[in-house]
Amino acid sequence: MLEQAKTSHDLAGVHQVLAKWRHVAYAELRDPGSYFRLQAEAEQILRTGENPTAGSFDDMQALIRDRPAR
Repeated sequence: MLEQAKTSHDLAGVHQVLAKWRHVAYAELRDPGSYFRLQAEAEQILRTGENPTAGSFDDMQALIRDRPAR
């Protein structure tokens, strides 16, 4: 992508990549290592088929039911 930008003098592709990764950079700034922890958790979920940090469906339903109305 960088080589293409050098030859074409068009930075649109570079800007697209930066826009996609901006949230990751901000998360890393606030909590270093968060991206790698996210990747490790995703790998574990894919490998085992279970998410150990996820709440139960009933817990999520209770949160939705108990939230204040706007």
